[in-house]
Amino acid sequence: MSEADDRITRLEETVAHQAKTIEELSDQLAEQWKVVEQTRAKLDRLAERFLMLEEQAREAIPVTRPPHY
Repeated sequence: MSEADDRITRLEETVAHQAKTIEELSDQLAEQWKVVEQTRAKLDRLAERFLMLEEQAREAIPVTRPPHY
């Protein structure tokens, strides 16, 4: 084999390795995006629940005059 053939072989190996790495990173990114979306949905639900509880707490506290009046 000539030096050019060796160089081409090494370049092809490098490209194959990089393509595999890119595919793995893409898969990981897609998986992480799912986790982010699930977390965002949970946060939205918790925020809504917190606001409902906060409104209920305000309604439960009667407005009365302080004892020193």
